[in-house]
Amino acid sequence: MTRARLALPLLFATLLLAALLPTASSAWAPADSATIHPGVQVFTADGQCTANFVFEEGSAVYLGQAAHCAGTGGQTETDGCTSGSLPLGTEVEVTGASRPGTLVYSSWLTMQANGEDDPDACAYNDFALIRIDPADVGSVNPSVPGFGGPTGVGAAGGFGSTVYSYGNSSLRGGITQLSPRQGVVVQSEGDGWSHVVLTVTPGVPGDSGSGFLDDSGAAIGVLSTLQIAPLVGTNGVGDLVLELDYLRTHSSFTGMALVAGTEPFEPDLVGAIL
Repeated sequence: MTRARLALPLLFATLLLAALLPTASSAWAPADSATIHPGVQVFTADGQCTANFVFEEGSAVYLGQAAHCAGTGGQTETDGCTSGSLPLGTEVEVTGASRPGTLVYSSWLTMQANGEDDPDACAYNDFALIRIDPADVGSVNPSVPGFGGPTGVGAAGGFGSTVYSYGNSSLRGGITQLSPRQGVVVQSEGDGWSHVVLTVTPGVPGDSGSGFLDDSGAAIGVLSTLQIAPLVGTNGVGDLVLELDYLRTHSSFTGMALVAGTEPFEPDLVGAIL
């Protein structure tokens, strides 16, 4: 009898605490009506990029983008340990949001503050986070348009592995049929920090930061560079596993996690276009 009396109040307190704790995931908008999601255009100063995935830590919600989207130098400045960047706290216009987001993490700024000397990290660690204003969290859905997912974070495959991506450059003039892309991994470089990917329609300026999925729907990378070698039209895709590991190890965002999509992953490029 004593055990029963103690267990019921404890169970009630646990349920009450769970109900009171703020959770971001309880607020996801339906995928077909959400205005903020992977693939939306984001504008930092005069530059336009594409958001990759949705992340959360506690009750805060974030969009991922490439760190170089906040760069202050030319397009040839790609070394994150020496290239200039706008500071943390910079406002970022997020398409579909009622208020600007805030740049709260940059791998470039973090590496510079830490005196990073690994040349591969300096060359390829290209990841940033935009915090979504709390007023807009209810407009967020983590699913990738056209494909669904992501199903989680995964390691990039080897040569010939199939990948999918959704770029949203303003150069496409709003023609969303050109946004979904399918391709293959050509090779890895930089001790695994980057993967060279060839897609049927290559990424263009403004697609930077867009996310890449493998054939199981796992998030594997972030578009960083447009390349002419080893093949014209290839893209350099930063390794998301390493980029997130660096973030958690070298910043205060130790609990940052990717949010899985609410929609099932459907690797059908034709269906995504239609």
